[in-house]
Amino acid sequence: MDERFRGLGVAMVTPFRDPSTGSGGLIDYAGLERLIEHMITGGVDYLVSMGTTGESVTLTKAEKHELLAQTIGFVHNRVPIVLGVGGNNTAEVIETLNGFEMDGVDAILSVSPYYNKPTQEGIYQHYKAIARSSLRPIILYNVPGRTGSNITAETTVRLARDFANIIGIKEASANLDQMGSILKHKPADFMLISGDDALTLPIIAMGGVGVISVAGNALPQECSMLVDAALKGDLTTARKEHLRLIEVINLLFVEGNPGGIKEVLKVLGVCGDTMRLPLVNISEGTAKKLYHALADADVVRL
Repeated sequence: MDERFRGLGVAMVTPFRDPSTGSGGLIDYAGLERLIEHMITGGVDYLVSMGTTGESVTLTKAEKHELLAQTIGFVHNRVPIVLGVGGNNTAEVIETLNGFEMDGVDAILSVSPYYNKPTQEGIYQHYKAIARSSLRPIILYNVPGRTGSNITAETTVRLARDFANIIGIKEASANLDQMGSILKHKPADFMLISGDDALTLPIIAMGGVGVISVAGNALPQECSMLVDAALKGDLTTARKEHLRLIEVINLLFVEGNPGGIKEVLKVLGVCGDTMRLPLVNISEGTAKKLYHALADADVVRL
């Protein structure tokens, strides 16, 4: 097992400048630096750049390269970095991977092909091609709610057995039966990572190794406490933290991601809440509910 990716990983937001200031919604690198310091000092184990939460689909090629370079510089080897590179055109994914400067990147997170809904054999062949081309370990990413297709347990285990550089899966299917099957049949060193903050505790209790979290952008200490306790088998503490945060976690996603977490980061003064279309900020009503939940959880006093 690659211990670098055990524990609390965070799918980072990409801070943008407020277009009303005349900056045109460019990436806010000062905000990015504050975000990274906030998370590392809060106890995160690794960071994921340019995943779904990072609004990667709205970034230009040039922005992606600059964002990765700046992230590597700000992190300065203090925690591992995972780079999100995925898509529904296998050749283009490989070309994109080969185009990045990988010094400072420790692994790749690659989402299953979306929209064109490949068969299980198509998904297997997609990842086979990526595994043969990648110079870094690969973490599969299964999120059927976004991709329109599921990576079955059988396909996951087949990939894990056939390719040594496919080291784990971020599972966001919310299907605990499927995850149980993966855990039962996978190679010993293959990692199952929660892709849902709300399911972190049950997945670790089943045998998962941690979470790639959204909430950890804003609440790294709280999320780290939950994950650490669960991994140590201290279910009393883990359960307490889970129940303390569960309402906040649920409200983060009421109007999609990353609107909720960017609202909390704005309140904390870490970075702004600007997003790129077609995503928009959460409504005032949801924001008020989120503020109350944060106060009830004794996380933020407003």
